[in-house]
Amino acid sequence: MEKEKIIQKVKSEKIEFVDLMFSDMFGHLKNVTISPRELKNCLDHGKWFDGSSIEGFTRIHESDMILIPDLSTYIPLPWPRNGKKVARIICDVYDPDNTPFVGDPRYVLKRIEEKAKKKGYFYHVGPELEFFLFKSKENRTYHDTAGYFDFAPQDFATNIRAVMASTLEKLGIKVEMSHHEVAPSQHEIDIEYCGALEMADRVMMLKQAIKTEANENGLHATFMPKPIFGINGSGMHAHQSIFSKNGENLFYDKKDKYKLSPLAYHFMGGQLKHIREITAVLCPTVNSYKRLVRGYEAPVYICWGQRNRSALIRVPRYSEGREKSTRLELRCPDPSCNPYLTFAVMLAAGLKGIEDKIEPSDPVEEDVYGFEDSKLAKFYIKTLPVNLGEAIEEFKRSKLMKEALGEHMFNKYLEVKTAEWNEFQRVVTDWELQKYVSL
Repeated sequence: MEKEKIIQKVKSEKIEFVDLMFSDMFGHLKNVTISPRELKNCLDHGKWFDGSSIEGFTRIHESDMILIPDLSTYIPLPWPRNGKKVARIICDVYDPDNTPFVGDPRYVLKRIEEKAKKKGYFYHVGPELEFFLFKSKENRTYHDTAGYFDFAPQDFATNIRAVMASTLEKLGIKVEMSHHEVAPSQHEIDIEYCGALEMADRVMMLKQAIKTEANENGLHATFMPKPIFGINGSGMHAHQSIFSKNGENLFYDKKDKYKLSPLAYHFMGGQLKHIREITAVLCPTVNSYKRLVRGYEAPVYICWGQRNRSALIRVPRYSEGREKSTRLELRCPDPSCNPYLTFAVMLAAGLKGIEDKIEPSDPVEEDVYGFEDSKLAKFYIKTLPVNLGEAIEEFKRSKLMKEALGEHMFNKYLEVKTAEWNEFQRVVTDWELQKYVSL
């Protein structure tokens, strides 16, 4: 959308605040607000800010950075501010010399997408975001006792999901489905697939919308992977496929048993081979690995299948006439991740599989949770990292990750995540006190 059109839309829609949004290294939404009178100057020259205060950006002696608005992301927000209308524009982060900042998560994804597009590959993603709604941040009391797909007339959970879905539609985010998840107070909202960059933008806004609407209804929404022991955690299963420039799904092959093309198998082979290296990005917190345990429908074992929901990658069953829906579902990412970096490393691993023609192992259609060690060895099934420390070690050794993220992002991510793991190892937890204080 041209600059003049944006300025006219702001005037005609009587917008009084414009939020310039971007992401830090961990996927936290950052924001600078300007008035409409400052908009033209911002669109012409960008907006300067102090990058040294943003996690993963620059050092204090090189702090000046510029926000460059992406005009295609302009949209009015459905939440007035003191009764006044607000619009949002997502920005790219640039260095003072007007070159893209290599530590901008959005740039990391754009760079990998461009690599794919040069080969004729257009990467599409459709995530399923799960989350919990609690009474408050401090009070993790269930607001319902419902279970998977449960529904009751005048059910509060149903009503609030409807409000959230309506808000997302106003933000231009098409909701395919929303429902109650397995655990009490746990919910899921699925949005229509699209290109990876646009989807990452949408995931950032979806999280903000869900948190805002929850707060408006006296609740606290959390995307923490495992907030309560003994029940299912929250994942972000990611459906993915590659299209041609003409809109043909390059993962589809009608002659194959699973309706997958050689390209799809190689893409899957790359993700299976490199999954341990990218897990620190897909599952980025200490808490993430409390979700990745046996018995709670979260993947632990590195294998694939069709009906098998204990597998890391699932191939949804083909429906006649729906060739474009052929896809691979990667089940380990969780909603605490940075979507820009997550989709970037997922694509990088898949592209590596295509480049090296990596063949995946044979499919497994049994419940892998019940396999003994000898059977796991027979199928050559390995496991995901068991904690953030192990994931960091795999990440540290990965040439693929250094190439995909770029040296700046790779080193910053490794530095901060190592510090996070070291801090956790020193903390005395409530579990330890309960277990050992009487010794």
